[in-house]
Amino acid sequence: ALELISAGEAEGVTLLRQIASTGNAEALFELADLFWSGTMVPQNPAHGRLLFEYAAGLGHTEANLLATNLLASGIAGKRDWSTAIARLEAEARVIPARKAAADLIAAMDLDAVGDPKGSFVKRSLSLEPKAELVEELLTRGECEYLITAAQPNFEPSMVYDSARRLVRDTIRTSDGAAFHWLIEDPAIHAINRRIGCATKTSYEDGEPLQVLRYSPGQQYHPHFDWVDGAANQRIITALIYLNDDYDGGQTAFVRTDLEVRGQTGDALVFNNALANGDGDPLAEHAGLAVTHGTKYLATRWIRERRWTP
Repeated sequence: ALELISAGEAEGVTLLRQIASTGNAEALFELADLFWSGTMVPQNPAHGRLLFEYAAGLGHTEANLLATNLLASGIAGKRDWSTAIARLEAEARVIPARKAAADLIAAMDLDAVGDPKGSFVKRSLSLEPKAELVEELLTRGECEYLITAAQPNFEPSMVYDSARRLVRDTIRTSDGAAFHWLIEDPAIHAINRRIGCATKTSYEDGEPLQVLRYSPGQQYHPHFDWVDGAANQRIITALIYLNDDYDGGQTAFVRTDLEVRGQTGDALVFNNALANGDGDPLAEHAGLAVTHGTKYLATRWIRERRWTP
């Protein structure tokens, strides 16, 4: 069935459905992935999530982890933070990566639904464009966790186009790793909710968190984060500095001469759009070339309204 699907043959989907109907966990998992991604079937994340949950119930290990992640975030279905954490703690007893996530959450000051209880220290950097530095938004341990989790997934940086497709970024020479909704574990989800609280936006309005890696000589040429003609505009960018043991690499607003180089865990938050929804020309910025060491940066782009399915 998978060979036929790989060859673009619709017969493969029919065969996979037949196998899944017998209660085969692997077939259910593969079918879930087709519906989640919209590969050879109409994209339906809610149905994909349901199939992941069926596969998990039949003992499919990866499906179980994805089901926990989606239950924690509420993507494409219900959200139940407490149940997700109970599942995560059970997984942590046998899977080291899940233990790391559970330990990270245990150290966070969260309420019953996973939102942060604490306040944020903000420092205004600019009024036009509006830019603030949120000091120590993440702990050093949380920064190290994101770097470690991103390592296996680094590839040439990608960007979302207006159709929500990841495409190759033509002006960014860094490597990137996106924590898309399936692999956004509860610890990363809690971090994203903290970013939402710090920016006074909803978690559901944000794109998946990305981690960028800049080696010496790599940079991000001057650009805008808003998407020309988008029906659901990127209005806010949050950049979190995951380390500070490198030289160069400042975030530079090229039309205002503002340069920012945060300490580990600091977040640079700035507006991309004007009050009328148009892109702000003063928000043009660049990631200057790193001259020594390796720079790690987490990026979350926030839309004007719900972005998650």
